[in-house]
Amino acid sequence: MNDNLRGILAMSASVVVFIFNDALIKLAAETVPPLQAIGLRGLFAVLWCGVALLVSGAWRQIGGVAEPRVLVRSVLEAGAAIAFLLALFHIPFAIATAVNLSTPIFLTFLGVIVLREDVRWRRWSAVIAGFVGVLMVVQPQPHQLNVWTWLVLLASLIGAIRDLLARYVPAKVPTLVMSFASALGVALVGLPWSLIEGWQPMTLREVGLLAASSLLLAAGYQFVVMAYRSRAEFSVVSSFRYASVLWALAIGYVVWGDVPNALALAGIAVIVGSGLYILHRESARRLVG
Repeated sequence: MNDNLRGILAMSASVVVFIFNDALIKLAAETVPPLQAIGLRGLFAVLWCGVALLVSGAWRQIGGVAEPRVLVRSVLEAGAAIAFLLALFHIPFAIATAVNLSTPIFLTFLGVIVLREDVRWRRWSAVIAGFVGVLMVVQPQPHQLNVWTWLVLLASLIGAIRDLLARYVPAKVPTLVMSFASALGVALVGLPWSLIEGWQPMTLREVGLLAASSLLLAAGYQFVVMAYRSRAEFSVVSSFRYASVLWALAIGYVVWGDVPNALALAGIAVIVGSGLYILHRESARRLVG
């Protein structure tokens, strides 16, 4: 298996766990104050990552948390999370999702400029087509685009830089240590922020939802780091973030009864088509190579 296909698998796995994480915290936030839910989820994620460090033995390299590039990446993780969540409280979820999925385009540009990747017109077309498919699914309206939309765009750019940094973290720093650092960065910001809103007692169900959500969040951190630490091309791997829209639609239908219209179904076809095209190109390159 070549680096690109390995990166695609890791990114696809991260998409699945992140979407289910979003669904669980959305369910929890229906009865728990949103900031309290976010803060506790961050704390639980730190605990899950800590357990994984102990079980795997990677705790012996815990000093990697202080590695400058890991620290910067953790700060960027917290910054992206704050920017996205602040915006999410003021604009529709669909709009935030669509704008946040501009990350693959940012990553493709960064791959060309920083990593000197050779991205030709066919791959650019597939990346942009995937984003068009996302817009067809969420169908944003002009009046919904405001300063909060730009904040989501900023979060996407910060997230792209964060993902780029994963490529430059020394190999001696375990992936689990990087995931722990990401969770810790978000928790250190999220918990104090949650105190602003005030806390309320929670039921066992609510605690369970947040614990499960945080477990998926921790797993998502791990898969994302694996995807970008590989030698996979950013333009290839990042395109598979668009699959999150497909999972979001499926969960929305099953849990909340949301039914996509004809334009959304056409958008799904475009997203799937762009992903299959990239896979086809990678398979062809592997056979030639």
